[in-house]
Order: sequence, then C-alpha cells, then structure tokens
Amino acid sequence: MKIVHTLAAWSMAAALAGFAAPVLAGPGHDHNHGDEPAQMSGPALPRFTAVSELFELVGVVDGRNLTLYLDHFADNAPVLEATLELEIDGTPVPLETRPDGTFAAVLAEPPAPGVLPVTAMVVAGDEADLLAGELDIHDDEEAHGVETAADMTRYAGWLVAGLLVLGGVTRAALRKDAVAKRSVGGAA
Repeated sequence: MKIVHTLAAWSMAAALAGFAAPVLAGPGHDHNHGDEPAQMSGPALPRFTAVSELFELVGVVDGRNLTLYLDHFADNAPVLEATLELEIDGTPVPLETRPDGTFAAVLAEPPAPGVLPVTAMVVAGDEADLLAGELDIHDDEEAHGVETAADMTRYAGWLVAGLLVLGGVTRAALRKDAVAKRSVGGAA
C-alpha cells in the first residue's frame, strides 16, 4: 500500500511540474495574452551612451546605419535644434539632423568587433558640452554562444525535474521488488 502512495505522490509531483510551465514562461509570455505585441527575441542591436550633467546621447548601430537620440539629462526631453559632432574610434561621422530631434548616419562600414571610444560635441542654444562613451561590438559567433548557453540554462530546470521523477519511480519500483521478495521468502 505504501508503494501505491509513493507512486501516487510522484505522479502528482510530475503533473504539477507540467502545470508549472506557464508560471515559468519568459518575458512576453504572460498568461493573459492581452493586446500587447509579443516581444522580439534575439540579440539586441549594439548601442552606446554618452552622458554629462546637461545631455544624454544614445546611439544604436544597425549594420552600417546609426541612429542617435539626444535628450536633456535633467528631464529626458529631446533636445531640439541642436548641433552634434560625433567621432567613433577617432573617425568623424557625418550626421543628418531629423526634425524629431534625432540624428542619423550611414557609416562607411559596420564597426569592427571590440570596444570603440565615442566622443560627441553638443551645442544647443547657449549650452555646449563634450560627451564621451564606448561602443562595445561583439563578434556574431560570441553572441550566438551566449544565446545557446541561455537556452541550455532555461531547460536545465526541466532536466533536473525529469531526473528526480525518474529517480523516484526507480526507487519505488526497487522497493516494490524488495517487498515482493520478502513476502515470497517469508511464506515458504
């Protein structure tokens, strides 16, 4: 009778582990599935920030395309009608000013992997400041290795749970066999 209870307990644990999957779902997989769009997966685009007491500059690199967002540090409001001069790794980058306060550029070639220094001179009205930051570009093979490690970590919990269930079932079967042998030996 004890074996039946043990098997029932392990079966219940395995069933509950199966129901726990929605609880363990990652970002973008809520249980409501509301009107919010699913989040994009995959590596984020390389970006850099350069900050001072007056301004914050964020640059996003997509291949050869560069988009820059310039905000006031105090309130995060876009800096409109600003002049921006940018250098990446000591090379001047010609910028196009957009009406929404952002800047765009097409780089001569995609940035090489590594850490590249970024400097920007900002002039907005009577305010001017020099900003500095770093653009950290990773090799695609390196990024793929990180994704694979993250995927493996995600499934490690399920692997451990499966091994525990398998161990419990094996233990119960061995105990049942031992009890059966004892009762056969005692009856003779």
